[in-house]
Amino acid sequence: MQPSSPYNSYIRLKRSDLLLGFQMLKLTKKADYGLMAMKHLAEHAPHSACSAKDVADAYGIPQEALAKILQRLVKAGLLHSQHGMNGGYTLARDAGEISAFEVIRAIDGPLFITSCITIRGECDQTDRCTIREPLRRVNESIEQVLRRISISEMKEEPHQHEETETKKPDELVTIT
Repeated sequence: MQPSSPYNSYIRLKRSDLLLGFQMLKLTKKADYGLMAMKHLAEHAPHSACSAKDVADAYGIPQEALAKILQRLVKAGLLHSQHGMNGGYTLARDAGEISAFEVIRAIDGPLFITSCITIRGECDQTDRCTIREPLRRVNESIEQVLRRISISEMKEEPHQHEETETKKPDELVTIT
């Protein structure tokens, strides 16, 4: 049994990893790249459109993979694609109105932390499972956190030592 900690019942978004107690839920690499690209486009939006190559070069992302991700974001209505000499990608809405959840869902589809939390909500253990509802609440809490974080709010925190880092109450969500 793990020692009790005040952080065992909290979820915190830190960069693109979700921390749940002592376990880490990772976003896919595609979702990570998509969030990086959206933040890049938000920072460069007032100037002009950015090509997939510009964004890929800025972050060392494979250009072909990023182009596919950007096309998914266009299809989801989060980006506009402009062809031609000054073409590229721009945000379809203000960065403050686009959530991290929308980006992740456009790239990876619905967000589920376990195989039993699905659209159909069924698995082989449904009749015997005693943790289905708690896991559903965890999944819902993660979704709520991601919905509250806009692309314009995503920024790197200054590096601090873990033991001196202070936790702000508004960065944490209680799971009941």
